Amino acid sequence: MTLVDGFDPSDVRVGIVGLGGIGHHHAERLESLGADLVGGMDVDAGAREHFVHEFDAHAFEDAGELYDMVDAVFITTPNRFHEEYAVSALEWGLDVLLEKPLAHTLESAERIAEAAREAEGICMVGFNNRFAAPVEVLKHYQGEGRFGDVTHVEANYVRRRGVPGRGSWFTTKDVSGGGSLIDIGVHAIDLALYFLDFPEIVEVSGVARSEFGGRDDYTYIDMWGDDSGPEDFDVDDSVSAFIRTADGATVSLEAAWATNRPENNDFFVRGTEGGAHFDRGSGELTLFENGVGGGHHLTDTAVDTREVDTHRAEQAAFLEAVATGEAPSRNSVEQALTVQRVIDGIYRSTDDGRAVRIDE
Repeated sequence: MTLVDGFDPSDVRVGIVGLGGIGHHHAERLESLGADLVGGMDVDAGAREHFVHEFDAHAFEDAGELYDMVDAVFITTPNRFHEEYAVSALEWGLDVLLEKPLAHTLESAERIAEAAREAEGICMVGFNNRFAAPVEVLKHYQGEGRFGDVTHVEANYVRRRGVPGRGSWFTTKDVSGGGSLIDIGVHAIDLALYFLDFPEIVEVSGVARSEFGGRDDYTYIDMWGDDSGPEDFDVDDSVSAFIRTADGATVSLEAAWATNRPENNDFFVRGTEGGAHFDRGSGELTLFENGVGGGHHLTDTAVDTREVDTHRAEQAAFLEAVATGEAPSRNSVEQALTVQRVIDGIYRSTDDGRAVRIDE
């Protein structure tokens, strides 16, 4: 996580739009990087007060007042408001890091992408798992051709019990755009497509289910946020899907906030010459290879890496892009738009009861 030579992160004046939990998470890491955290914006007075107290920075109710004071903004609002603030910040001439997903709907995501294409500033999307050390190593070996042609990725982001507080914006479709698929499944889809170098997607088949969050007897040990009960839950809590690409590569997806099976964070990358297993939860990375030297044999290699704060590494990459004025090659808006199209395809496939084309 090295910034460009001669660049001081404090040279970049940064603001945060959306001062909830993820906004504070980003603010803490920006401070640790030495960025100049000028202030934040939120429509909620309590959130503004908390931010000022925590970070000794300005806080505004109007985004324009913040935009006038900064060079770049992090947008960490609920999904429905991504478009409003991303587009206005880009039109203001600012550089933008927009938290995932790109938006709550495909139509909104497409408008953000169009604004990013026309803007002078940089827009990067917050898929932080790409910056995990094992992922960096896996992509390095992939680039060397160690796996041959990668033809399939099995992607899992499964919680046994992990429905967010019912009644929060996460469980309200009008604000979030969906449930487990758009919240955590989005990470699994992005990482799988990253391992495939973002090929053209042609077809998606999937089923998004709601089996737990709408029940009076939903059983859990811990819950993020307050629980207002099943009447305030109108989104999916698990999804199974299959993704087909134009070059024949495929992705199988399992994502869930709640399901009656053990937690699973496994990603399996299968290639013609080798493969890999990455456990997103533990950070374990194993390479699967074979050879004939000395006799036919199979080799499993465990790879140890340093622990990395993925959000902090993502921020460093963004600040480097701001410093150089060059849009980052990863976490681009166009890649995030591809992910959004897959999400939309899975929801359409659920509604239609069949596979749907997304290349038309």
